[in-house]
Amino acid sequence: MSNTAPPVADLVVHSARILATVDDNRREIRNGWVTVSNGFVSAIGSGTPPQARESIDASGCLVTPGLVNVHHHLYQNLTRAYGPMTNSALFGWLRTLYPLWSALNEESAHVSAWVGLAELAMSGCTTSSDHLYLHPRGAGDLLSAEIAAARDLGVRFHPTYGSMSLSEKDGGLPPDDVVQDHDEILATSERAVAAHHDRTRGAMVRVALAPCSPFSVTKQLMSDSARLAERLDVRLHTHFAENDEDDTFSLATFGCRPTEYLEEVGWVSDRVWLAHCVKPNDDEVKRLGAARVGVAHCPSSNLILSSGIAPTVKLRAAGVHVGLGVDGSSSADSASLWLEARQAMLLAKLSSGAAAGTARMALEMATRGGAGCLGRQGEIGELSVGSVGDIVVWSLDGPQFAGVIDDPIEGWLRCGPASAKHTVVHGRVIVRDHHLVSGKLEQMLRDHARLAQRMQRA
Repeated sequence: MSNTAPPVADLVVHSARILATVDDNRREIRNGWVTVSNGFVSAIGSGTPPQARESIDASGCLVTPGLVNVHHHLYQNLTRAYGPMTNSALFGWLRTLYPLWSALNEESAHVSAWVGLAELAMSGCTTSSDHLYLHPRGAGDLLSAEIAAARDLGVRFHPTYGSMSLSEKDGGLPPDDVVQDHDEILATSERAVAAHHDRTRGAMVRVALAPCSPFSVTKQLMSDSARLAERLDVRLHTHFAENDEDDTFSLATFGCRPTEYLEEVGWVSDRVWLAHCVKPNDDEVKRLGAARVGVAHCPSSNLILSSGIAPTVKLRAAGVHVGLGVDGSSSADSASLWLEARQAMLLAKLSSGAAAGTARMALEMATRGGAGCLGRQGEIGELSVGSVGDIVVWSLDGPQFAGVIDDPIEGWLRCGPASAKHTVVHGRVIVRDHHLVSGKLEQMLRDHARLAQRMQRA
């Protein structure tokens, strides 16, 4: 018999009022604890916790997996609540903002990403995607600037190399100076994957390919991007069926429904996750589900732009991985993933009946659903032995939660607003007692204000 003591964990989060694992069995553990060793969950239990080098007391709190954001445009927080577009629908909104965004450069990409990811971390997000489809001529390496911001903060990051190849003169929406050549897009996409994509379990950075939308790139680029993604074994992302204008454009330009177009260009597969998916018909829902496509549900953006309500209940029932996205800060204006989860719950009730939208459903979308979109099931978006140590502690104190006795999970989302008390990524605390651990926030906000002022007043 060995007398060797068991290894001491790096971190233990203990004494949770409820530990919502969102694992395969959806365990909810009272007086729960979870340990993290070398960045991964090493044990889960209840009662007296084991020793660890660092401990977080979660007494009275809800503990969940880190939330996963699967659609964003981080640079757009430079034009939040911009007056000339606050009451516009999607296409008019884009035409108004493209000229401002053409001033994007490495500094503004880095600062906007840092501030946007900080806001997400404070709302309990530990993994975020970003759809960076704007690359003005002479702007520099914007993707690397964003990745540097994520590494500095310690947020798990899934940037996508987005692209646009159709300008106004070609029948697209963007001006000429923000679009790229077909071959340039493919070559730069491949270089971005080679430079940054990490295939290891627990990776902090993975890159996907993301032509902006069917109305801003050629059909050939969509097809070639799909083939490149298969060769490089990376994921694919684009905007899809966001509103009625999308449907009208697809029928007029391609002579088919949006899903039929995606099938023609090789984009209906489990490698793909789509942003919005507001307007699929029942047949399209079935086809997307059969292919195990992912969908980023962006409820606030869809409401602000009057796009509609995505049929999330039908999509989930069909087998689609449905995650949540805060979308760009110029449309959703807030980057709180907690808020998007609440909106998703309420819209499910509105569209599919009171029993259809629950806090547990929304939490699952914000965690496991996002993991499915990013191809990281069993790794992120849940708390189970071997999953990454991405953990959020939510305080249920204060007048907004007074009376929440019976069901803390429903109370967490019905009441509020809630912000993360502690956010842990890969075992590292990046938000403690509702404040970023990084000491850079004030300076980054000053830099952001300067850059936003310059962009909006240009």
